[in-house]
Amino acid sequence: MNSQKTIIVTGGAGYIGSHTIIELLALPNYNIVSVDNYSNSSATTYSRIEMITGKKVKHYAVDLCNKKETESLFESEKNIEAVIHFAAFKSVPESVENPYKYYSNNINSLINVLECCLKYKVSNFIFSSSCSVYGNINELPVKETTPLGKAESPYAFTKQIGEEMIKDYARANPQLQTIALRYFNPVGAHISGFIGESPINKATSLVPIITNTAVGKIKQMKVNGSDYATRDGSCIRDYVHVTDIATAHIKAMYYLIDKKNKSNFSIFNLGTGNGVSVLEAIAAFEKVSNEKLNYTIGPKREGDVEAIYSDNSFTEKHLDWKPIFNLDDMMKTAWVWELEQKKENQKS
Repeated sequence: MNSQKTIIVTGGAGYIGSHTIIELLALPNYNIVSVDNYSNSSATTYSRIEMITGKKVKHYAVDLCNKKETESLFESEKNIEAVIHFAAFKSVPESVENPYKYYSNNINSLINVLECCLKYKVSNFIFSSSCSVYGNINELPVKETTPLGKAESPYAFTKQIGEEMIKDYARANPQLQTIALRYFNPVGAHISGFIGESPINKATSLVPIITNTAVGKIKQMKVNGSDYATRDGSCIRDYVHVTDIATAHIKAMYYLIDKKNKSNFSIFNLGTGNGVSVLEAIAAFEKVSNEKLNYTIGPKREGDVEAIYSDNSFTEKHLDWKPIFNLDDMMKTAWVWELEQKKENQKS
């Protein structure tokens, strides 16, 4: 009889999901299962993971908004120790343009996964949340206890709703142990250079827009806004390397498995604690790549928060997690990954 425990990773072919799977595959005695509908990712991600780890990833093509398909997945997989739930649409501007798409997908998929966790007695659940839940706030750096402001976009609101839903499920079902990880801005790529952020849809996050511009996929990059009340007029964010984000999920999973949590709904910030402006991020990229970026200054983008960065001392204390990659590392790995994709495209 197979006593191996299973970890289900939803959205496992996506950016953060795939990097987390790489870290999970290094753990002994776990069966890692990925679930994705490839709406903004590709199944080719699994061959990249295998190239890096030497291990095949068991995966299902499932739309988690379809309850029947979701139940079938949980029925097929036995001995599930934890679910790490990444699957969601995540573009702020797209959510402003098409709120229905975000409410429909992000909320329905979460309900179905939570319902299956209860039905199939899965007790550990980790939710991919976002610093966007804080909205525009005056208190910086942001602590887990900082009151949430008004969501600035439908995407951010789905994360606020998601956290409230999980909290309510956990309150009503004490056997369900849950964590919401509020990411600040995940960037960069795996140090191997073989995997990174590669959305099927048009890039809307800063670093892939920077590398896409440098490589010529985008002719000219637009900096959204120059008159924010920040040190150089551009938005300030807390950028954190995607591998650091991935390792935090391992820490969070063991935090629940080892029953270190005092509440069955816990919140942790995942950031470096340093605010970096858009113009500073561009300067860091230009330094590590020796490329001059073609950019222009444009108007503010609807849904954007002016400035946000984390206080990660609570996470460091309770999860024993501290980022190890700096801004130069983030930009360098992102650029290596962009050049790898260019090389592959030239071959095909």
